[in-house]
Amino acid sequence: MIFQDAIVEFGFDCKVRKLSPRSIDNYQKQLRYLQNYLLEEYGIKNVEQVKTAHIKLFLAMMDDRQRKPRYINDLLKAFKTFFNYLKREGHIKENPTTKVKNMKQPKTKILTFSEDEIRRLLNHFNGKSFLDIRNRAILAMFFDTGMRLTEVITLKPEQIHDEYILVHGKGSKERLVPVSPYLAKTLMKYRMAREAYFEDKLPEPYVFLSNRGKKLTQEAIAKFFKRASAEVKINSQVRVSPHTCRHTFAHLQLKNGLDLYSLSRLMGHESVAITQRYLEGIKDDEVLKKGQRCGVLQNL
Repeated sequence: MIFQDAIVEFGFDCKVRKLSPRSIDNYQKQLRYLQNYLLEEYGIKNVEQVKTAHIKLFLAMMDDRQRKPRYINDLLKAFKTFFNYLKREGHIKENPTTKVKNMKQPKTKILTFSEDEIRRLLNHFNGKSFLDIRNRAILAMFFDTGMRLTEVITLKPEQIHDEYILVHGKGSKERLVPVSPYLAKTLMKYRMAREAYFEDKLPEPYVFLSNRGKKLTQEAIAKFFKRASAEVKINSQVRVSPHTCRHTFAHLQLKNGLDLYSLSRLMGHESVAITQRYLEGIKDDEVLKKGQRCGVLQNL
C-alpha cells in the first residue's frame, strides 16, 4: 500500500473515531515527516517496506538534531498508532515499531501557579464589564475543574448542571466534573451578564463568547491570560497557559487529599499512569503534613 494512501485512510479512521481536528492534523504532519524521510533516504514508497531499523534510524536522526526526548517519543507514539492501525486492517503483516522503545526522558518538575497567584489572577478581573465577568468565569472554570482548553471553548449551556458539568473530552469520552459553590456563583454572575449583554442579539450556542457573540478562539483566551499574568506579576518561571491551570488543579487536588484514581477520572486521563506525573510536583514537606493528618493511630 502506498504510504500516502495509508496516511489518508488512517486520517479518515481518526475522523470516524471523533478525534479532534488538531490531533488529526498533528498525526498527518508527523507521518508525512516520516514518509518524506523514508522516500528521500531509502526510496521507500510503500508501508510494507518499512522495517524496524528504518524507524530507529529516523529517531536517531532526530536525536542527532538535538530534538528533545519528549518530542521524539511523541513521534514514536504517532508511528505506533499508525502502524497498529495498518496491521489491524491487514495492510501489513508485522508492525515495525513494536520493538522500538521510548527514549529515556529526564524528569521535569511541573511548575504551577501558587494559591496567591490564583487569587491575584481572579481578582484582576473584578470589574463589572461583560469581558471582566467572562474572563473571571473562564479562569474559575480552568482552576476549579481542570478542564482542557478545547473543552472549555466548546462548552455549551446544557452541559452545565447544578452540581456538575458534563464534559465532552478527548475521543468523544464523557466525564463529570463537580461544580463548587464558588464556581456556581461565578457562573451565575456570568450568565446574567451574558443574557443582558446579548439581549437583542443571537449569539452562538456556547457558554463563553466573544463580545460579538462568537465562540472564543484559543488565541483569544491565551491573549487575555498572558496580559493579565504580566500585570499581576506571575512568576516568570511558570508557563502562563490554560494547560498550566490544569496542572495546578491536579497539584492542588492531590495536595488537598484527593486520591490519584479519582483525580485521574476528573481529568479524563486514559490511565492512572498519566496522572502520576503530577505527584512529582508535591514537595516533601507537603507530603509529611499530609501523612500527619492521615496518621493511622491518630484517626482510630
